[in-house]
Amino acid sequence: MILNEIVERTRSRVAMLPDFTGIVAAGPAGPGRLEQAIRAVKGRNAVIAEIKYSSPSAGCIRRNGEPEELSRMMTDGGAIALSVLTEPFWFNGRTENISRIRKVSDLPLLQKDFIIDKRQIVESQRLGADAVLLIAGVLGDRLPEFVRFCRMCDIEPLVELHSCNEIPLAVSSGATLIGINNRDLKTMETNLTTTRLVSEKLGRKGLSVISMSGICWPFDVRYLRKYCDAVLVGSSIMASANPKKVLEGFVFA
Repeated sequence: MILNEIVERTRSRVAMLPDFTGIVAAGPAGPGRLEQAIRAVKGRNAVIAEIKYSSPSAGCIRRNGEPEELSRMMTDGGAIALSVLTEPFWFNGRTENISRIRKVSDLPLLQKDFIIDKRQIVESQRLGADAVLLIAGVLGDRLPEFVRFCRMCDIEPLVELHSCNEIPLAVSSGATLIGINNRDLKTMETNLTTTRLVSEKLGRKGLSVISMSGICWPFDVRYLRKYCDAVLVGSSIMASANPKKVLEGFVFA
């Protein structure tokens, strides 16, 4: 199973990280920059644009384009936030891309990786990320502990789930920002109805919901926006010769 391979590779990366020190508990939890940006959108679709060069399902998506250049295109195209994939082996990402983009962009930055150790969260905060992805199917019962630790580090936790079975764990974690992954990480297949099924069961009171993966066309956004507050789009934008124009199609769908 490819997810297991990714996690094992991640363990080897984490082993190289230094132990964290000097973490001071943050104040009361409230909406972070990413959630605030989602809630502030009026009159258009809230689109989080993702900088992703490769993926296990698609292979190489984009060979050229510095992260700074891509972040400017996506900002100009109307993205409310940027997602930056930093997993190196399967997604051709680099953690340094967070700090590089932070220097040129004021948009909220979500670091997407496979978080399995608290040292990764500390690293994310120090790189300049505003939020990190926590995958319920990877962390399991450790999810609430990781959500609390994110808040101690003053970094926003985005909890990802794929099925209705993971809803109790996500809700009990205390996270208010929820990502519904339309891709089954076990089979790598996508189905946009996942967002509808999970969102209807989840209920959105007090939560901000992001639909993720498999969003290829503007009409996908028109279908999904009844069931979520924002969409995260990566491959369709990154594979285009004109990322700004393609992104605008999603924003104004």
